[in-house]
Parts: sequence; structure tokens; C-alpha cells
Amino acid sequence: VQLQASGGGLVQAGGSLRLSCAASGLTFSRYVWGWFRQAPGKEREFLAVISWSGRTTYYADSVKGRFTISRENAKNTVYLQMNSLKPEDTAVYYCAADQSLAYYSDYVRYDYWGQGTLVTVSS
Repeated sequence: VQLQASGGGLVQAGGSLRLSCAASGLTFSRYVWGWFRQAPGKEREFLAVISWSGRTTYYADSVKGRFTISRENAKNTVYLQMNSLKPEDTAVYYCAADQSLAYYSDYVRYDYWGQGTLVTVSS
């Protein structure tokens, strides 16, 4: 199983980025997909999750209204559109796959992880 995250980079505060996570080696549509981030010295933080069909999404309060998660099952890819970025959004961003929505915000429950992509927001 491989999850390849991409799209990170350096952006000014108020800007936007779109992260992608391309999956292979698993049946993409059978998993829910989440995005997490981890800043230096901090715990891994849940950001968003999307259900198998894409009809159900949940967001952390810290990103609600600014970030949007989506998926394309035909392309085995999940996205995270990030708008109105703030310096406190600076972190390594990870995609992850789980077979259940039951504990979607708990990172230890996820089965597979991408390698992470760095997002740096300058003030």
C-alpha cells in the first residue's frame, strides 16, 4: 500500500493550497480518508475526514469553513483544499485511510498513512 501526498509548499498568510493524496495497493473506495497535521513539538491533529461515498464529512473546529476535503474514487485520490491559511497552519500534513468512521478523529485508529507534505505559511 502506498499513499503519496503532494501539494505542500510555502504560501503567504491568506493564501490557498490544495493537497492531494494518491493511493495504490488498496481498494480506495472501501476506505474513509482523513487528513491530519503535525507541527513541531505538537501532537498529531485531526483536520477532516470523508466517508466512502463522499457524502459525509467532518472537520476540526480549527479548520471548519476554511478547509474542504473531497475525493475522486475513480482516481484513487483524496484532496484537501486549504483557504485563508494562517501561520498557525504550518505543519506536516498527512493523509490516512481507515475502514470505519467510528473513531475518525483518533489517529491511532487509521490503517495506512502517507509520508506527509510540508505546508509553511508565512506572516
